[in-house]
Amino acid sequence: MKVIKYLQVALESIVTHKLRAILTMLGIIIGVAAVLTTMGIGRGAAANITARIQSQGTNLLTINPGASNTGGLSGGSGSARTLTMGDVKALLDTDLHPTLALVAPEYGANARLVYGNTNSQEQVTGITANYAQVRNLEVTSGRFLNEDEINQQSQVVVLGSELAGDLFAAENPVGLSMRINAQPFQVVGVLKETGGFGRNTPDNQAFVPIGLAQSLLFNAPRYRGEYTVTGINIQVGRADQVDTAQRQIETTLRLRHNLKADEENDFRIFNQASLLETASDIAQTLTIFLGAIGAISLLVGGIGIMNIMLVSVTERTREIGLRKAIGAHDSDILLQFLIEALVLCFLGGLIGVGLAYGLAALLGRIPAFTFSVVIQPDSLALALGFSLLAGLIFGIYPALRATQLDPIEALRSE
Repeated sequence: MKVIKYLQVALESIVTHKLRAILTMLGIIIGVAAVLTTMGIGRGAAANITARIQSQGTNLLTINPGASNTGGLSGGSGSARTLTMGDVKALLDTDLHPTLALVAPEYGANARLVYGNTNSQEQVTGITANYAQVRNLEVTSGRFLNEDEINQQSQVVVLGSELAGDLFAAENPVGLSMRINAQPFQVVGVLKETGGFGRNTPDNQAFVPIGLAQSLLFNAPRYRGEYTVTGINIQVGRADQVDTAQRQIETTLRLRHNLKADEENDFRIFNQASLLETASDIAQTLTIFLGAIGAISLLVGGIGIMNIMLVSVTERTREIGLRKAIGAHDSDILLQFLIEALVLCFLGGLIGVGLAYGLAALLGRIPAFTFSVVIQPDSLALALGFSLLAGLIFGIYPALRATQLDPIEALRSE
């Protein structure tokens, strides 16, 4: 009953001093909104990154040429032309590699693409017919390259969504002719937007038959009599076979490249599942970091609550003295001021939640903001819990100050 009574007293005090209450709650409002928005941005970014990685398949292995360390310096992928079509044929042997479902080599380089008066310098990638299945690419208009076109090295091309828009604007490019490095090509398909990071994403690439890319377009170098490739994409049969497949691939390539036991690999195997795990860890750390930054605002808001409550105690000294004189206990005075602080923080927290959802909706309407702000129930509970905790912690001292007032001295105050 006492709690309900003092809750009514607290609400009456807040209504009586509206401006003071609003200014008091402002710190909590901003703090809660900051915590929810920053954590929402972190989680939204994490969900976006995870979705993009998962869209390529978690059972995907990518092999790139080049040792991880050459002459004491890091040699990134492509630093040496050590992967060949012969390696691809070896990996296609299902007896040696039963865990590999699909193998799709690629050879990519930058080229000049021209349509009418529009031109662009982008990556053109030579591929095989199963490349789309391995990389989870979907066609939104037209079709993908087929086996006959790959074998016959037909001068046909599939464009990424963004590249198609840059070259052809609003025009449907399927069936139209364009030039790649001054060679005529017919557009047979446009890919669905995939998203990604950096410039060399499928959205900004053109895809042609791999033999055509290696010979006509780029004059690819040979290694041990075989055309080189810039990468080999492998789809493993099941996600739980990825580690086994990686060991099988490493063994095969080391034997083919005549590497001794003390020599490091002259290729790099990139595990998509490991990337997903790493990205999740980074995203979780980012979310905690952003939440901690927002929590600082709550701390500032809590200090504001304490300051205003101390002022309130000073203003209501006579009231406190009168209540003590008619028999109110210290616990009653303590409870009254604590409840008032908690109510202020709770109301501020609720307004902060509403503000956070408003900001999330506003950010979602900004075209440059490519992911949603994700506000989850645990974030709500955390933000409101911390706001109440701030009210409890920073309301105790003013409440204790109120209990320590001498009733006689308090009644004399003006």
